[in-house]
Amino acid sequence: MRKNHDVPAGTVHSLWIESDCLKNNLLGDPSRRRVDVYVPAGHDGHSLPLLVDLVGYTAGGPAHTNWKNYGENVPERLDRLIGTGAMPPVAVAFPDCFTRLGGNQYVDSAAMGLWETFLIREMLPFVEERLGCGGDGRRGVFGKSSGGYGSMVHALRHGGSVWSAAASHSGDVGFEYLYHLGEFAGALRHLVDYGMSIEAFLRKLEAGPKAKDKDWHILMLLAQAASFDPDPSQFYGVRLPVDLETCEIIEERWANWLRWDPLRLVDDAKHLQNLRQLKAFYIDCGDIDQYNMVYGSRIMRRKLEAAGISHVYEEFHDDHSSVDYRMDISLPLLAKALA
Repeated sequence: MRKNHDVPAGTVHSLWIESDCLKNNLLGDPSRRRVDVYVPAGHDGHSLPLLVDLVGYTAGGPAHTNWKNYGENVPERLDRLIGTGAMPPVAVAFPDCFTRLGGNQYVDSAAMGLWETFLIREMLPFVEERLGCGGDGRRGVFGKSSGGYGSMVHALRHGGSVWSAAASHSGDVGFEYLYHLGEFAGALRHLVDYGMSIEAFLRKLEAGPKAKDKDWHILMLLAQAASFDPDPSQFYGVRLPVDLETCEIIEERWANWLRWDPLRLVDDAKHLQNLRQLKAFYIDCGDIDQYNMVYGSRIMRRKLEAAGISHVYEEFHDDHSSVDYRMDISLPLLAKALA
């Protein structure tokens, strides 16, 4: 629903890409993917900076271009921000990265698929060639929750070489606070009804007819496991980093998770150098985030400050849910940096 009917509406192009790197993935997910691309009114995309929206868990990129009740979808938000002069014009890509496990962390995985490679090696050239936007020095990435995590990790790993600006809204950071033992214990209690079988749980979930609220939380943990510690010998490549009987941490597996924690990645000198090449780096988080992400975010801020990394860090009084309004701050910041 548009907030401002006086500003001109841009155009959303729905493109389709056949991915080579996603073919034959362990989940059996389709390799043909939709990428919606927003182009502001009065432009054809040529010579505009390009932003890429990485959506949160349980969503795909086109969810952000769909009609939204009692609020703006992202193209409508962009129309307002660009039309009122709050930000310069940009093109924005919304790639569909949804998976059978309910979402994506936007990294390469032997179970989930080569999503990092897809975004950088396939999706970006595909969009830029067709619309004439983006290019070196003019690409930014942003997202919320799992998408915020993806944006932060992409900035750490590919800042300067691929991305020149990044924004993370309530991104996954500080894995000890986010995936604490209580989360895994809850998953094990839930699996009791499925004979402690991850395969039985996933097959029942897919068969329907209705998922319980708790099912989605367990599925999220399994998706994280398939992202950070995949085991192709297991069903869908999923294994948990705990003993299924005692819930004791399996140190080797948990270490595989931790190596993907942005708080560990930022300790690498190469990753710090990548961040130094960014034109803008924005991080925010609600101060009552129910998933405890604010604590890891505060540690990240301290590490960035200690390393002398230019960034903007903000906290706001809210939790993890329904915080798309924060894009009113991040999108103009990214667009101005890339203009």
